[in-house]
Amino acid sequence: MAQVRIEVNGTTHDRDVEPRLLLVHFLREELGLTGTNVGCETSLCGACTVLVDGKSVKSCTQLAVQADGSKVTTIEGLAGSGDLHPLQAAFHEEHGLQCGYCTPGMILAAVDLLENNPSPSDGEIREGLKGNICRCTGYHNIVKAVRRASGGAS
Repeated sequence: MAQVRIEVNGTTHDRDVEPRLLLVHFLREELGLTGTNVGCETSLCGACTVLVDGKSVKSCTQLAVQADGSKVTTIEGLAGSGDLHPLQAAFHEEHGLQCGYCTPGMILAAVDLLENNPSPSDGEIREGLKGNICRCTGYHNIVKAVRRASGGAS
């Protein structure tokens, strides 16, 4: 067992974990944060994307012990005081989701994108989200949602 201290959505968690426990399973099974989805488990789909110290990370590729001392944000911790985060609101307003399975990872990847590029072009949005796969939407409304959240015309 290994001891980890990880701040998740503003709450610090001290846990003994198996050294091989993936961060996605730590979040889902140890903390009950099921908004982080398990998709391909090979880093291809992005359904498990979270923010680790502000950077988007596919949590199926990182061990919980590698996140020791880090601040992790999941979809559950994105909005504050019951209000939707601007990206969550934009996804709703622009119909940027269908089944919703990819949506948490897509939104968290977009948070990182907009943090680094507050006014991206449509091409830059598509490039920034290329590691996140959506099987339902065709991406058009996802791009519109990110553009809306950035303050660009939709």
